[in-house]
This record gives sequence, structure tokens and C-alpha cells, in this order.
Amino acid sequence: MAGGLIIEDDYDAEHRYDRAPVPALQASAPDYVAHTGSTSKTLAPGMRLGWLVPPRRLQAILVAAKHASDLGSPALAQLVLAHLLANGEYDRHIRMVRGRQRARRDAVLAAVREHLPQAHVGGIAAGLHVLLTLPDDTDTDDADLADQVRQVGVLVHPLSWHRQRPGPPGLVLGYAAHPPDRLREAVRRIARAIGSS
Repeated sequence: MAGGLIIEDDYDAEHRYDRAPVPALQASAPDYVAHTGSTSKTLAPGMRLGWLVPPRRLQAILVAAKHASDLGSPALAQLVLAHLLANGEYDRHIRMVRGRQRARRDAVLAAVREHLPQAHVGGIAAGLHVLLTLPDDTDTDDADLADQVRQVGVLVHPLSWHRQRPGPPGLVLGYAAHPPDRLREAVRRIARAIGSS
């Protein structure tokens, strides 16, 4: 690799449920990989804290660019995060949140098996949402299905919003913000809405 750079976004490492996170590439190629991450899914998006571990050859350039473009990084939030990292509280928090989110994911999966057995569920190994793919013979497109689901009080994204090629209809269901009982009820409502289409 002649002077190339790989940007590595450690997007879901904190939210892996069934296996260990994939090791970061940056450790094995520090001269060619810039490793990024944020606290948006582990603490709060409003904190607006992230990090970049660039190759050493780019550090001075990036510090200068950051200084020239943004002097407003939140000092208090950075100090709090540094404290959480230093005393191990951040790791304890991640373990607690991972357990809570896994219980939520498992509630969604169980409800889909019960109420939507014809659907295929993907994206379950990590993250804060699942992908619900419906059979090819579903008559309604997924944007209409998402609208029908909204009418029964559940907000989902149609899969077509997130892909470039056509495919079977699908819905993207986020589960990070609700307890398991509300998620089970949401899947029951989704099944009712889809069944009436």
C-alpha cells in the first residue's frame, strides 16, 4: 500500500451480543489505519464526543486542522469521559447497557417468532436494530407497510430507504429506547398491521 489510508469505524463493537467484537485493524497496521469511534450509542448522542486514532504521520496535520476549524469541543464532557475511562466506570456501564440491549433484542426476536413467523430477521449479532425482511410475495411495498405500522402506533423505517437495489420488502426496527414488554407489544402491532394489508 503506497501511502493509502483505511478509515476504520468501530461502529457496533460495544453492542455485540453473541460473539466477541472483531479486533480492530488499526492495531495490526497503525501506519495505514485511522480508527474512529464515538459515545453516541453508549452514553448519549448529545454529548457529541468521538475519537480518531490516526497514523502517527497524520497527527500534527489533523490537530492543526481541528484547531483551525473547531475550537468548541465540550471540555466538561471530555473530562467526564476521561474520568469514566480512567476508573473503569465506562467499561462497567458498557457491560450493563449491553445486557439491557441484549434483553431488548431477544424480546423482539421472540415476538417476531411468535407473531411474524414468515419473516426473516437479520442484523441480530450486533447493533441496536433488527432487519425484518418479508416474503417476496408480500403485495404491499415496504414504505406503505411502514405507514400502516405507524397508524397502529409503531414507528419503523422501510428497508427501501436504506438500500440501492430492489429486493423483498422489509422494515428496520430499532429497539434501544424501549423495555422488552413494549417491544413485544410493538411487534404484535406490526404483525396486525401487516396482516391487514
